[in-house]
Amino acid sequence: MMQLSKYFFWDFNVNSITYQMHTRLVIESVVASANLKDWHKLKVFYGLNLMKKEALQMRGLERKTLNFLSLIFKVPILNFRAYKKMPAVNTHCNY
Repeated sequence: MMQLSKYFFWDFNVNSITYQMHTRLVIESVVASANLKDWHKLKVFYGLNLMKKEALQMRGLERKTLNFLSLIFKVPILNFRAYKKMPAVNTHCNY
């Protein structure tokens, strides 16, 4: 059984999370945190192909995370759903 850092799931009951049923939640939590120790645990448990499949469908990833995943998975950044959902330009509020 894989043991990840508990802070990933601070807003969930850790005992109710199963790694098989909550695959995307687990992968997204670890990927977004940029914790390489837990990243390697995910790689062993899920494999890169499943991680890539899930990462391509995630919506709320930061640009640096997308760049990292694009490089690791050898997939153009344009293929990530999160990239397509990013705002085109950062705008400031006018007061």
